[in-house]
Amino acid sequence: MPVHPEIKKILDTIPESNPHKRIIPEEHRKIFDAPILPVDKRVQVYSVEEKTILTSEAEIRIRIYTPEEGEAYPLLMYFHGGAFFSGDLESHDEIVRPICRESGYKVIAVEYRLAPEHPFPAPLDDCYQVTKWAVEHGNELKWDGKNLALAGDSSGGNLAAAVSLMAREKQEFTITKQVLYYPSLDLDFSEFRYPSLIENRKGYFVESDTLAEHNSFYLKGQVDTDHPLVSPIREDNLENLPAALVITAEYDPMRDEGELFAKKLKKAGVHTETIRYEGGTHGFLGKFTHLAELSDVYQRTSSFLKKEL
Repeated sequence: MPVHPEIKKILDTIPESNPHKRIIPEEHRKIFDAPILPVDKRVQVYSVEEKTILTSEAEIRIRIYTPEEGEAYPLLMYFHGGAFFSGDLESHDEIVRPICRESGYKVIAVEYRLAPEHPFPAPLDDCYQVTKWAVEHGNELKWDGKNLALAGDSSGGNLAAAVSLMAREKQEFTITKQVLYYPSLDLDFSEFRYPSLIENRKGYFVESDTLAEHNSFYLKGQVDTDHPLVSPIREDNLENLPAALVITAEYDPMRDEGELFAKKLKKAGVHTETIRYEGGTHGFLGKFTHLAELSDVYQRTSSFLKKEL
């Protein structure tokens, strides 16, 4: 189907990109990190609490969302998108709230360190260490001790998939489910291997020709883009990974890598569900989930998270 008409209205107002203009992270953050809705207009949950936790490398801000008063909760760690160099707790607050409300999970959003000041592996290490902290403080968090899920959008989906790989290797805790929203899973842009990178190359918010520059901040230095913790889709062995829900959008350059990763997980025997939102674009969470055609994404997330496997 064509791109959703309400999204098309916004796309038509965006000036044509300038291929010669360099991305300045600080300027990009000012725009990207601004939330759309005031707090009183966002989905309400029982409580929202901020904490700063100390890992071996840094002080990391987190925001803890509790869906309702209760004795114990399943736990979900949320890693925000933003191409590894933008995004924070506030930019994704209006995404995390409905996930928490619909699913009944207590959600911990992680404000990991950003590139280029902190390139790979710093953001990934932060996400892993905060997840480990949550497990170690399970009693304090009223964790049910059974359900520990990860979720993330775009680059946050990359981090969620990579933390799942790390958890399988280190065996310090067990991830039960992962939810990947239009994930960026292959950071090698030396060639466009996926048809969606060509079909959706230009004009849909995220443009294929800018992806290499966006990710260069994270890949600062001699980083091997074939390494599975950099590009999770390059992992040869996907067995014994957590069950996955992979959400993609029709008009997204990264659509096909997400769907290929889902196919690989299924082939490896991992319970995997894939949903493509027709007419949608990269980054539709929060911005366009008021549209009827996209509004059930949180309900579908909830159904997956609640499902007994």
